[in-house]
Amino acid sequence: MQHGKYRFIVGFLVAPLALYAIFVIWPFIQAIYYSFTDWTGLSPDFKMVGFANYTRMLDDDVFWKSLQHSLVFALLLPLMTLGLALFFAFMLNVGGRRRKGAAITGVRGSGFYKIAYFFPQVLSISIVALLFQFAYNPNDGVINGTLQAIGLDSVQPDWLGDPNLALWCVMAALLWSTVGFFVVLFSAGMASIPKDFYEAALLDGASRFTTFFKITLPLLWDTVQSGWVYMGILSLGAEAFAAVQIMTVGPGGPDYSTTVLPLYVYQSAFRDANAAYATTIGVALLIVTLLFAVVVMRLGRRERLEF
Repeated sequence: MQHGKYRFIVGFLVAPLALYAIFVIWPFIQAIYYSFTDWTGLSPDFKMVGFANYTRMLDDDVFWKSLQHSLVFALLLPLMTLGLALFFAFMLNVGGRRRKGAAITGVRGSGFYKIAYFFPQVLSISIVALLFQFAYNPNDGVINGTLQAIGLDSVQPDWLGDPNLALWCVMAALLWSTVGFFVVLFSAGMASIPKDFYEAALLDGASRFTTFFKITLPLLWDTVQSGWVYMGILSLGAEAFAAVQIMTVGPGGPDYSTTVLPLYVYQSAFRDANAAYATTIGVALLIVTLLFAVVVMRLGRRERLEF
């Protein structure tokens, strides 16, 4: 069995590692290289400008606004998404009333609820963004129409037109579209936890609150930590870009109140024809994403529990 083992392993790894290097690592290297040039993205001619793009970025107010909004997404969206998903999954699997023959059950109709929660996940982020854009319409949108129907005519916010509300409206759309995936993921993890643990805890007088923090969360911690990193990457990347690009005025407005780093990269490259500066912002986004992943993995490190 040991004969030719390493040749066998290398034979399987060569192709995927080569593809990863060509389509992932090499573009990163190119982006870092172009960030030190004045390349417009339209002409093959460019020259080296050193750290001029980085100096410009550090003096750019729009960049700092975009960074602030991206950090708000990366910090709050995973917290809210995973918190709601854990709550819903716990209720669907463990939070029901006791029934004959089973001390631990989920709420009635839990199978239907799992399908309902997961439904937004089958929709693309473009569809979700368009649906919420229509719902937020100040004139004939569902939300303001509902407020008017219940007698709250005086409360008619311009959801996406108000700089103080627009970012939170986009975050609500992303929360709605992502929480269902983690409900199903955490439900699968909770289903694998032996019910004897819960039954023994309840017999000892532990409450549902205690069983969640002493049994469920510790045994699901690896899954929660991976989900936190995944949600952070979504919040800093394509999901946030698509939602802001489609839903907001400008896009990124009003008054840059919803501009995030991926959108600013796109605008700098394709609207302003300044690919070099766009790659500079992209390098900053790469650093922020890596730092986020490292911090989450370091802070979330704990002894592995097995059952």
